[in-house]
Amino acid sequence: MVWALRPWIAEMRWRLSWPAIVVGMVVFGIWVGLDGLYPTIDQMGEKLGFRTAERRPIPTWNPFIEYGSNASVAWFFVGVRILGSSLVVPPIEEVFYRSYLYRYLARPDFQAVPLGCIRWTPFFLTAGVFGFAHREWLAGILCGLAYQGLVCWKKRLGDAMTAHAVTNFLLGLWVVGTGDWHFW
Repeated sequence: MVWALRPWIAEMRWRLSWPAIVVGMVVFGIWVGLDGLYPTIDQMGEKLGFRTAERRPIPTWNPFIEYGSNASVAWFFVGVRILGSSLVVPPIEEVFYRSYLYRYLARPDFQAVPLGCIRWTPFFLTAGVFGFAHREWLAGILCGLAYQGLVCWKKRLGDAMTAHAVTNFLLGLWVVGTGDWHFW
């Protein structure tokens, strides 16, 4: 049984490649560069009347305000958040969006669809679903297109996982360095 899973497991292994690192850095630049140039999900919801007057938007949460500027627990939170978003989130999201959802939209028997297969409708639908799962929806859509493009080009999830990890790691450093807590 395990021998039957070997090709699938090989597709899932993380790959430290230059294209993945470059894509991760470019996506980070897009994510930060587009900030404030378009309405976020919550801003669009308010314009469409999804929030009533008595409900206010959730304020940005800053661990250094919550726990104090020198609190070790704040630094612990930051460390866990950066490590989690860099090491835990990428494999989970890439397996769901780039492997399962993309291939399922191409064909419900998703395992019959090769990982690097290009199908334009699932390509754009998956990027849209990924984008709208994030507050910064436009950056999320462009990010989804870049990661899916990497999977289709390299024919494995590992490069997309690496790109996603690089993006999230750089974004975590950006948040801590600039105080742009709204990204978290």
